[in-house]
Amino acid sequence: MDYAKVAMEKHYEWRGKLDIVPKMAIETADDLSVAYTPGVAAPCLAIQEDASRSYDLTGKWNTVAVITDGTAVLGLGDTGPEAGMPVMEGKCVLFKAFAGVDAIPLCIRSKDPDDIVRTVELLAGSFGGINLEDISAPRCFEIERRLKESCDIPVFHDDQHGTAVVTLAAMINAIKISGRKLGGLSMVISGAGAAGVAIAKLLMSMGLEDVVMYSKSGVLYRGKEGLGAEEAKIAALTNPKMKKGALADVLKGADVFIGVSAPGLVTGDMVRSMAKDPIILALANPVPEIMPEEAAAAGAAVIGTGRSDFPNQINNVLAFPGIFRGALDARASDINDAMKIAAANAIAELVTDSELRPGYFIPAPLDKRVAQAVAKAVKEAAISSGVARISA
Repeated sequence: MDYAKVAMEKHYEWRGKLDIVPKMAIETADDLSVAYTPGVAAPCLAIQEDASRSYDLTGKWNTVAVITDGTAVLGLGDTGPEAGMPVMEGKCVLFKAFAGVDAIPLCIRSKDPDDIVRTVELLAGSFGGINLEDISAPRCFEIERRLKESCDIPVFHDDQHGTAVVTLAAMINAIKISGRKLGGLSMVISGAGAAGVAIAKLLMSMGLEDVVMYSKSGVLYRGKEGLGAEEAKIAALTNPKMKKGALADVLKGADVFIGVSAPGLVTGDMVRSMAKDPIILALANPVPEIMPEEAAAAGAAVIGTGRSDFPNQINNVLAFPGIFRGALDARASDINDAMKIAAANAIAELVTDSELRPGYFIPAPLDKRVAQAVAKAVKEAAISSGVARISA
């Protein structure tokens, strides 16, 4: 199928992928008086008395804002906010289809972090959660950090944390196949933007110690000159052996390569230089850092990509719908590491030991079991970690 051609035809046909549909009929004067004035004054006054009742009396309990400034849309770069709308609408469709969450796309006409933060802060009372999407690094780090500090609802940058959760799920099962332990791995991550940094931090929180970050600045290490503030932060946390050189140099002897960067960076010879039976998660889209067949021919034992036409697709749709479903069900004030790790474990556990093999170590994106399993695990983690506002 020519997806670009069909997508254009369908988008002209759909003229937007979302409808707003009322839950009640408005056919009589009584209907109007209950749904609107004068009856609606009663829930207004109840919420005025106790703002938390908005979760019981409005759609806030089940509504997420999907926020972008259009600066990092898919692999297209800075398209602007209006051009980001088709992606944000698509994201909202996935929220509803996979987890029953109502989501509203909001595209902000500013690249200024102050503007974006203030806009979201002013709108936050209408929503149960905020999903930040396709905002370029390093601004995305500051925007998320500030919103998490100022908002009383979960703020989740999916490009960072959704990717990290699904990658952790993949790694949990990949190391089972290869007989490794996370703490003993030597890993190289190509890409020190939103996804790469979040992956490194989440895996390190689970015990990974030896991880080297590679970016457009080259191999990152403590004290390297010319790094931006965010690269300097992750450089200070990683590369404990202070490795230097090119990507090919740091890949020698490594157990794992994770790519969230650019096509064609890794060759078969580079894979052959890695430890025996390496794990390769080459997630650049649409063209990975190394094609699966080349990685396999070079000795990779476990391979995943971001593409749907190869086995083991590492796809954020496995994470964010269920994560938000669980966070909303818990009325959580945050989505913390405990909830992310619970989500990753729930995803990984859906592949049973009897099913686990190099060609299948993570559920398919359309596996309908995933969102429900993730939601349950995330809600339980929210309660146990103290960020839930309900107890059951």
